[in-house]
Formats: sequence, structure tokens, C-alpha cells
Amino acid sequence: MIILGIETSCDETAAAVVAEGTKILSSVVSSQAAVHHPYGGVVPELASRKHIETIVPVVDQALHSSAVALKQLDAIAVTRGPGLVGALLVGFCFAKSFAYALDIPYVGVNHLEGHINSVFLTDDPPPFPFVALLASGGHTSIYYVTSHTGFELLGQTRDDAAGEAFDKVAKMLGLGYPGGSRIDQLAKEGNPENIKFSRPYLNKSTFDFSFSGLKTAVWRYLQKNNDTYHDQIPDIVAGFQEAVVDVLCYKIIHAALAKDCNHIALVGGVAANSRLREKVRHDAKNDGIKVHIPSMALCGDNAAMIAAMGYHYLKAGIVSGLSDDVFSRARY
Repeated sequence: MIILGIETSCDETAAAVVAEGTKILSSVVSSQAAVHHPYGGVVPELASRKHIETIVPVVDQALHSSAVALKQLDAIAVTRGPGLVGALLVGFCFAKSFAYALDIPYVGVNHLEGHINSVFLTDDPPPFPFVALLASGGHTSIYYVTSHTGFELLGQTRDDAAGEAFDKVAKMLGLGYPGGSRIDQLAKEGNPENIKFSRPYLNKSTFDFSFSGLKTAVWRYLQKNNDTYHDQIPDIVAGFQEAVVDVLCYKIIHAALAKDCNHIALVGGVAANSRLREKVRHDAKNDGIKVHIPSMALCGDNAAMIAAMGYHYLKAGIVSGLSDDVFSRARY
């Protein structure tokens, strides 16, 4: 089964061609970072307009790179939600129309399930069941995964997502957008022990998160040290990053232990953070747990994971109809 995947949930326009749910024949991602950089975050209206401009050439490039002819496509998979409604509609309506014109089925895919399934596009995927931490700009959740389509939500953020907190702290410090990668780089120049921030564990026996208080703590530090903090930026971001990483690692490992799982997956844009990847591997090893993380290219939003997840939807008999619509919020 050869599937064309399309992803437009936020600020990347992406298309990919995937065979049998695991073999990536092509994957194209067009970033809008330069468009949103002056604003310090994603502007929904600008994102939608850029998707409209970009989606046809991106899909065309993905098909050309894969050497797959239109008549060889068996189906189209497209992100249905959650995400920015205007951005989602661009990809969803394009996929719906394209599938109708080609007389092939299409299926709307849950973006979060796509991220979790991205770990199966690696050379060493986890066996079922496993526990997954999905950390991105819009979501921070822990799932107990029993099959390609079986997900139990164990915990989620009550306010800011981890990636959102990274971007907002970066904006406070004038580091630009996207903030996560900039903080990751700068933190290597700082010492997390010099400026310590509290760890927002909430209740250590649960798997929920809350990062708004940590973000506020950084803001208060900047206000209190308004005349001197500019020389401390590497230490500030190192201290902030370490606090986030400590909480994420603690929660995912304790979720795995609670579920008696020997395998965990780290997915989503924040999974690209070098300190998080390092610490979760170190801490998990101490408990005899194996860590599975997608390649850097598959951590961020991409269409390969959408095509791969669409394969499993279709194998389960799930297809979408012409009356189906997008959704902005996660449904579990």
C-alpha cells in the first residue's frame, strides 16, 4: 500500500510518500520559521496563507522525489487535528479534493497519534506495549500504547506545553522563534547549577504536567535582575531547560514503571532537545528501560508520520468521507 501523507497542522507544510506504513519513499517539509520569526511565535492567519501558497509545490516535490506516479497511489492520509483550524483546513481540503479526483480513499489522521507512530519509522521500533512521552509546542502528554491504534492517555499538561514554555521563555529573552532550538544551543554555554528554578512536578504520583509557573518564575527573575540578567542568559536558559527536562524524565520513567513497561518512546518536537535525549537515556538505563527516539527529521511535524499512521487506520477499516471536518483540540 502506497500512501501520500499531508501535514499542515501548524507552521510546516509537509508531504511524504510512504509504502507499507514503514518505508519512506520521500519526505518534504517546508518551514515557515522565517515568516513567524519577527513575531516571536506562530501567527495563525499568516500560517494559513503560507500553506495555501506552498501545498501544491510541496506535494508535487514529494511525488517527484518518490518516483511514484499518481495512478500508483492507494490512498491519501492527512492531518485532521488537533492544530490551527485555518492551517488544518488547507491540507484537509486539498487531500479531500485530490483523493476525490483520483478516485482513491482518504483518511483524516490524529496528529498526536502520528507523532507516536513516528517511532516505527526508525530502525529499532519498540514492541507493544510501551509508554510514550509526546512533547511539542502544543502538547505534552504521556500515553500507554498497546497497538498502532490503541492509546490510553495517562497524563497531560494542565496549561502550557513544554515546547510552548521554551518558545515563551526564548521570547522573553529576545532569542527569536523558534525558541526551543536556540535555548538548546545556548544552554550548552551555561551552567544549570548557577540559576536554579523549582521543578513543577505537581503530584509526583500522577503523570500530569504544568509549565506555566516555571515560565513565570523565569519572568520574575528577569524582572528582579533587569539590569544584570543580559550577561546571565546562558545560565538562565540552562537552569530553565534543566528544570523542564528533570520533570519530563521523571514522569515518563515513573509511568513506565507503573505500567511495568521496559520500553519508552520520546516523540514530538521537544524530543529533538539534546539535553532531554541525553538525560532520558541515562535515567532509563538505571531502571533497565530501553528508550526509542525517532530521527531528528521525524521529531518535528512531518507528513511521513501521517502517511504511516494513515496506513494503520486504513488497515483497520477506518476511512473518511466528504462531510468530515477538522478539529482544533485533542479528543482525549
